[in-house]
Amino acid sequence: MIGLPGSGKSTVGRQLARRLQLAFLDSDHVIEERLGCSIRDYFEREGEASFRDVEEAVIDELTLRAGGVLSTGGGSVLRPANRQHLRERGYVVYLRSSPEELFRRLRNDVNRPLLQVADPLGRLRDLYVQRDPLYRETAHFIIETGRPSVSTLVNMIGMQLELSGIVSGQ
Repeated sequence: MIGLPGSGKSTVGRQLARRLQLAFLDSDHVIEERLGCSIRDYFEREGEASFRDVEEAVIDELTLRAGGVLSTGGGSVLRPANRQHLRERGYVVYLRSSPEELFRRLRNDVNRPLLQVADPLGRLRDLYVQRDPLYRETAHFIIETGRPSVSTLVNMIGMQLELSGIVSGQ
């Protein structure tokens, strides 16, 4: 699962894993366990480049595991190695959301370091312009999130996976 912050990667990924009876992993949670602190604290203390190094190592490791659903951080596609590992070692679903929709969901969330700026909507628009092409390059499937429920999104992804022969009908 890839997409901008707030697109639903963790929530949808967790439900998809449950539906497919697979393990669920969230790369951000694995990173926080390894670091022993929140990503936000590490980001502030060590900087983005150091965080991206840790993220790259974790994604490399997690994409080698078979049979699970992996939710990644919104910026994971910034590194070419991550895009390659995700695309070549699994089936990638891009949860595509407009910056305006994300702002509506995230406007009160203080735990996302890249959004702790004077103009979070402007920041989301900038992130979208920068990252959308990278998400598209990495993804096997693009799911427009809009306003459907989590269960509807999970059903949409499940249908795509079934139609592609990746999973059998449940």
